[in-house]
Amino acid sequence: MRLFALSDLHLSLGGDKPMDVFGPKWEAHHVKIKKNWMDIVSREDTVVLGGDLSWAMNLEEAKADFFFIHQLPGFKVIFKGNHDYWWQSYNKITRALPGSLYPVQNNYYSLKNREDIALCGTRGWTAFSVESSAEHDEKIFRRELIRLELSLSRAYEDGYNNIIVTLHYPPFAPSGEDTAFIDIMKRYNVKICIYGHLHGEDHQKALIGEREGIICYFTSCDYLDFKPVEIDLSVFKPA
Repeated sequence: MRLFALSDLHLSLGGDKPMDVFGPKWEAHHVKIKKNWMDIVSREDTVVLGGDLSWAMNLEEAKADFFFIHQLPGFKVIFKGNHDYWWQSYNKITRALPGSLYPVQNNYYSLKNREDIALCGTRGWTAFSVESSAEHDEKIFRRELIRLELSLSRAYEDGYNNIIVTLHYPPFAPSGEDTAFIDIMKRYNVKICIYGHLHGEDHQKALIGEREGIICYFTSCDYLDFKPVEIDLSVFKPA
């Protein structure tokens, strides 16, 4: 069993939201995703999908995108992104998702064949400053911190010490400074953080590698040329 990650798939197979308006690199990008995925991911593997899965506005519209992902090899653990408007109550999306997709929201997933590793996380939110951000941004940011704490505390209470966190937003500000998401991960001794959200010229703002003892993986589709990246689990000692 191996663990892979990819975020920002931005699928629209049940709607009309072509991504090539963002440049030729995005033309027929779902075809690229499928080919690359099929080349490297096996049925026994797990793939973390870190948000912005589908442009759909509701669960009915998202069904074609869910089915596309379901047909690809491996088990998929999904997290919410800022454009996942179809993401409704946890019970509703759990009932709507195919069997190979598992949503994480205020909970965690025990990694298949490595039951000593928990996959935790939440959407996150853009970093804010008192001078420039609206009050609602701070409110959402604080709520997302609570969601991350819930996810991590539930895994920790169940005895997990090997924890991977997935966020959609980066855990640091555009200026490069740590946010409170880093502080929470440090308290729970998180070893790996997966995130996406950044596109185009913003790729240069991404942090890849170790920070505060946390290994960061940047997994936006266009950055990875639409190819899932393997997560190195050797930082965790086998149970």
